Amino acid sequence: MRTHSIRTAFTVLAAAALAAVTGTASATPAASHPAKQRQTPPVLVDCLWHPDVRPAEFILACGDGNSRLVSLHWSHWNQNSAVARGVNMVNDCKPYCAAGKFHAYPVVVALDHPQPWKKKPQLQHYTRMTLIYTHDHPDGYAQKVSYPLWD
Repeated sequence: MRTHSIRTAFTVLAAAALAAVTGTASATPAASHPAKQRQTPPVLVDCLWHPDVRPAEFILACGDGNSRLVSLHWSHWNQNSAVARGVNMVNDCKPYCAAGKFHAYPVVVALDHPQPWKKKPQLQHYTRMTLIYTHDHPDGYAQKVSYPLWD
């Protein structure tokens, strides 16, 4: 009976050792060659310091809301840049902003220059926005305007 117990214990230990070696061997390639980490695409930070990806709307004039992007349709958003078509709604502020009228200007929106975001350094955020007006543009604006984005 004692020989049978020793033989059983030896078999169990041998099986456990074999399983440990096999488990370690199969884990070794994964440990030595980690899978590529998926990078999170850069975000667009809004007026309230919320990060967003591919927003449908974006306020440009945070203080009074007199310029905003609406109906944004993003054609691409990657590690380097993002591009959308949309409409820039701009208040003419005539005779003053509270009595002014909003006018729609079709635009192409380009985001670029991603950098680590100060609030959350693990996230990249776009630091520049360029608006290209495809038809008319608001008084006092150029056909192409670039803005630094807040950090």
